[in-house]
Amino acid sequence: MMQMVVFLSETLPFTVWDVFTDVPYSGNPLAIIEGAGALSDAAMQAMARQFNLSETIFVMPPESEDPAHTAKVRIFTPNAELPFAGHPTVGCAIHLALAACPKRDFETTLTLEEVAGDVQVTVTRRDDMVAAEFRAPVLPFTPETGKAPDAATAAAALGLTPAQVALEGHAPALRQGGPGFIYIPVVDVDALRAARPTGVAWQEMCEAAGLGSVYVYTRAAVTDYAARMFAPGEGIPEDPATGSASAVFAAQLLAAGALEEGETALTLAQGTDMGRPSAIGLRVTVTDGAIEAIYVSGSAVPVSRGEIMRPDL
Repeated sequence: MMQMVVFLSETLPFTVWDVFTDVPYSGNPLAIIEGAGALSDAAMQAMARQFNLSETIFVMPPESEDPAHTAKVRIFTPNAELPFAGHPTVGCAIHLALAACPKRDFETTLTLEEVAGDVQVTVTRRDDMVAAEFRAPVLPFTPETGKAPDAATAAAALGLTPAQVALEGHAPALRQGGPGFIYIPVVDVDALRAARPTGVAWQEMCEAAGLGSVYVYTRAAVTDYAARMFAPGEGIPEDPATGSASAVFAAQLLAAGALEEGETALTLAQGTDMGRPSAIGLRVTVTDGAIEAIYVSGSAVPVSRGEIMRPDL
């Protein structure tokens, strides 16, 4: 049988990492494309759509001459560019740190130039376990426009009953910190498991809020909280782990009286109902009743590598 040989045009290297996990084929997959400095916006969007993951990150030389700056990066979903996202920040920082020091233990700080601003990420490797922690570049706030859903509206949008949209001290709210999210508390993990975007009610809720990403959460037994994040209008039916939503979640916790003065460290579970369990570390510093700093942490493991054609765009 005659074999077909395909000669590719110019290609770029890529690596796919599973982020917010130390177990391959779990967590949130991330495509990292290096040498992306000459790519157009349209080319990056086309490549992100080709991978069809929740996010793809493009790595290029830093614009700053400061030697502390590691790389400039741009982050795309299948449908749009994001100014900042948590799981690409964690995964890319771990990838770059391990490339620079592949064998021995280390602790290093990288600076990634993101659209939202410079993000410092501390990466540590101890006994073959690697983890990264970044400080959120934007503190969360309540958007000036948009209407938060009441329990009945949220329940209809998620295919639940109003009684299931309840958690002591918590209420549905809009929160923003770079990306924006609709936060909806539910009564237990059974309600969390049953939640799903539901028809016209979902569309109407998102239109009224002016936001398309919905973070549904409850208290959990093994971790502090369990969550699911839906953004079907942005090409993400469900996200296995959402670092930016975890960071902004700090504002939701503060409003509910769930954060004490000083530092609180939490673990958030996500992706369980997708068969891609993730663990996200959240560390929040509260001073005089206000959030002073938010840190998000997690691990990552590589699962594939190769080359991808550069689009002629």
